[in-house]
Amino acid sequence: MDGRTTMTDANVFPHQVPAPPRLLPDEIHRSVEPGAALLRMETTGSRQSLLDGAWWPRSRDVEREVPPLLTALTEYLGPVTRVGLDASAWNGIPTRLVVDGRVVHLDSFPVGDDTVLITRGDNDHFSLMVVPPDTPPQAARTAMARAVDADNASQAAEILLAGPPRSAGPPTGAA
Repeated sequence: MDGRTTMTDANVFPHQVPAPPRLLPDEIHRSVEPGAALLRMETTGSRQSLLDGAWWPRSRDVEREVPPLLTALTEYLGPVTRVGLDASAWNGIPTRLVVDGRVVHLDSFPVGDDTVLITRGDNDHFSLMVVPPDTPPQAARTAMARAVDADNASQAAEILLAGPPRSAGPPTGAA
């Protein structure tokens, strides 16, 4: 990996021996600069939540952002064959990219759902929430943590609109 994309854990497949957790140290979370790309995958094997992970790209440039994402995903999931992107959220989506010597087909849909769909093999899909590149670091980290929660029942757009959790105390400046 080139440092632009980091992964914590990957899904464990039944035929594989589970690897020790690969957790992203808290220090990295605190030091993330605006626009850095992070990838966190759900750590349960059940894949019951709506989202399998989250991704925070640096820009909306497909040819710059997608290859490092796919390189990182391939390390954990195996070869990726297709990527589905929201046409309204990305600049100039080509029909294919060559990543690490493999052709990956790109599909674009005008769905506006704040996700990217990753396909491994013929029918194994992973849905990743896409955090907008200009999102402040704390808001991005909070959204990503919500997206990878095994009990998450929210769509990506709902998570991104929710913003940071509100404190239980009185509002600042309240009398």
